[in-house]
Amino acid sequence: MSEILFEDFQKIDLRVGTVLEVKDFPTAHKPAYQLTIDFGPLGTKKSSAQITSYYTKEDLVGKQIIANVNFEEKQIANFKSQCLVLGSVDKGGVVLLNPSHKVPNGSSVQ
Repeated sequence: MSEILFEDFQKIDLRVGTVLEVKDFPTAHKPAYQLTIDFGPLGTKKSSAQITSYYTKEDLVGKQIIANVNFEEKQIANFKSQCLVLGSVDKGGVVLLNPSHKVPNGSSVQ
């Protein structure tokens, strides 16, 4: 693992958002969903997330998540992903990171 400078970490904008909509993403190379996420004052952003192992679409709607909102857009198949949803990877897939209490959408993660 290589170290980064604290100034590099400060460039990362991590925010809390609530999943509004989840769609299947059949053209993705690996199983994934297309998410629409509400980040409050930052508006809504879309993300492709490989989280189908542990979550159904119904599980995700209304769920608060943590995402990096200042990555450049990434084209994934026919979809533009505008943020990166964060999770921890284990043998079964990705487990989403989320706040332990409900917080306002757009809240900064420190």
